[in-house]
Amino acid sequence: MEEQVAKPQADQPAAERKRSNSALKPLWKKVREPLAQSRFVKGLIVSLFTLAMRFIRLTNPRLAQSARFSDKEYEGIEPGIIALWHGQHILMPAFYPSKRGLVAMVSRSADAEINAEVIERFGIETVRGSGGRADARHVDKGGAKALIGLKKSLMAGKNVCMIADIPHGTPRDAGLGVILLAKLSGRPIIPAALATSRRKVLEKSWDKTTINLPFGRSAIAAGEPIFVASNADEAEMERKRVELTDALNAVTAKAYHMVDAPR
Repeated sequence: MEEQVAKPQADQPAAERKRSNSALKPLWKKVREPLAQSRFVKGLIVSLFTLAMRFIRLTNPRLAQSARFSDKEYEGIEPGIIALWHGQHILMPAFYPSKRGLVAMVSRSADAEINAEVIERFGIETVRGSGGRADARHVDKGGAKALIGLKKSLMAGKNVCMIADIPHGTPRDAGLGVILLAKLSGRPIIPAALATSRRKVLEKSWDKTTINLPFGRSAIAAGEPIFVASNADEAEMERKRVELTDALNAVTAKAYHMVDAPR
């Protein structure tokens, strides 16, 4: 009987937290838009995020084997399309491993506005759009405009960056948007991942978002370039999509292995 009585008592705080979180969601939705429209609040949030990212970069020295696009092994690859996974990309603007200009695709959602401004603080240009669901037959207007902008950036000699998996879709499964850009531009896709030894993984988030923490070590891993022929048909593009998925999972595992290996 004691166990039966004790169990509801043990579960009570969790239930209370759940009710509290449910009550906070409508409140957050109500205040989010005014906050987003406040130039002062937005600027403050952007500054705080930027400072935090720079602090984390300074306190996470890169390992010697970390990829740098200026290395001879990457000579001739740039400009390229740097592909990352959702949830693993947050700190990359602070660690961008090349001196070449970079243009990043950022979602058109209102919530991504602050993300875009933070990225721009690191000298990275942004285009707004979502290319994850794009394919040769269907590209929405915003996604098409963003892909055109990214192609122009590649032709101008700049690297571009895209998140490969589709927002709130299947995590760690590449969409066709990156593949389509590679086909249209003739430039290679560079699968890449960043990891830090100290981190907090938000297990309940759809993409297992990783929050990088200070006072550890960091590493960037990059895979072999993936080219997509200009005459690639749907079957070939699907094959390249699977190849990119496998390559991104491999470099992500490599980055974590580097930072987690015993020293």
